[in-house]
Amino acid sequence: MKKLWALIVLFAFISALLPLRLLAQASGSAVKAGSSPQLVIIDTDIGDDIDDAFALALALKSPELKVLGVTTTFGNTEMRARLVERYLKAVGRSDIPVFAGPATKTNNLMSQAAYAKRDPNTKFGDGAAFIVRTAREHPGQVTLIGIGPLSTVEAAIKRDPAGFRKLKRVAIMGGSVYRGYGMDAHGKPKPPEPEWNILNDPAGLKALLASGVPVAMMPLDSTQVPLGTQGRESIFAHGSPLTDQLTLLYHQWMAGSQNRNATPTLFDPVAVTYTFRPDLCPAKAMHIDVDAKGMTVPGKGSPNADVCLQSDEKNFLELLDRRVTAD
Repeated sequence: MKKLWALIVLFAFISALLPLRLLAQASGSAVKAGSSPQLVIIDTDIGDDIDDAFALALALKSPELKVLGVTTTFGNTEMRARLVERYLKAVGRSDIPVFAGPATKTNNLMSQAAYAKRDPNTKFGDGAAFIVRTAREHPGQVTLIGIGPLSTVEAAIKRDPAGFRKLKRVAIMGGSVYRGYGMDAHGKPKPPEPEWNILNDPAGLKALLASGVPVAMMPLDSTQVPLGTQGRESIFAHGSPLTDQLTLLYHQWMAGSQNRNATPTLFDPVAVTYTFRPDLCPAKAMHIDVDAKGMTVPGKGSPNADVCLQSDEKNFLELLDRRVTAD
């Protein structure tokens, strides 16, 4: 009888504690879910290749990030800003301001210019000024995500070096450390070569690495992730305002690009992913030297960047699909 009463008392005690435990778990989840997102600025050369559009989509759909603004870089930066503004309005995010960086000369084809031209021809604010102004407004809190040539970043450093140093960090897609573009005839990675973003402004990367701001670098070694047919169709068939913009821009890229390969390479979304899921692209501290031709060579000096040399492509693609198709 005593054993029975002991069991009854124990059961009552556990029953009383269980709601408290569940409440504590719920409170813990709420704290985690309600934690403040990272403040980010995205600097992009959207409009040439298609991966910038996917990178922007991923950032917009990731609750870990709060996009404070988008700046454009390289070539016709005003046209790129028009593209971003139309994109943001179409997905209901016209609250995010858009700024144009300094224009540069280029013969590179802007494959998605027709999309941009459907938006009014607006005069945009100064992208470099926006970067340093925002860094000063939120000292030590803003991550700058650079997914194009670094001409706007370089202009921001020159304009206000002390203000630029108030950034929390800069995460870029750029460089070629041990691997170049694609595979050779034997199916092995090609040797390092100048990567597009760095080739078009080597001085920008030099300035960034010397700026005093922590730099995370996603080079060709870790960013050549193909979005195959199944992955594309999963996204394009979703039918949301966001995936509809990706569908439009993808087909303009296909029609306006000299590269008729239907499979996009998702270089830039890897840099976005790194900011909130670094486990998918583990980085190690390295010293990177930059030459005038845009080569990014491992050196023997003190580390000046955290460099991701290999990414988890499978889980990255699953994350991308899950995020951009979420309603």
